[in-house]
Amino acid sequence: MMKKRLIIVRGLPGSGKTTFAESLGRAICCADDYYMHDGEYKWVAEDIGTAHAWCQRKCRRFMKKQIETVIVANTSTTEREMQPYMDLARQFGYMVHSVIVETRHEGKSIHGVPEATLDKMCARFQVKL
Repeated sequence: MMKKRLIIVRGLPGSGKTTFAESLGRAICCADDYYMHDGEYKWVAEDIGTAHAWCQRKCRRFMKKQIETVIVANTSTTEREMQPYMDLARQFGYMVHSVIVETRHEGKSIHGVPEATLDKMCARFQVKL
């Protein structure tokens, strides 16, 4: 029986991914954390690849330590965006759960994501049932 699990928390900005992830455990990987500097969120579009690579390295470190529950909280709108974490889970023997957080609380992105960007993300959101 596989005890180790990776929980991928997915959803649009403002849906409450981070809040939900914090209720699941402490080993949380989030690309947004890369942009936090002195308690302030400073997003730079050109750094998105670097932020996700940083997040994946953090996930790998947790898994190498055999942390029982590892949580990734990113938008993960496509299978391609989740694949690096799926690969890590397979490599380190983690069962994967994907949880989609819906925006049912009238949440707004604290990161100021434009409505047009949210619409594009929503249109490409892939769900595998």
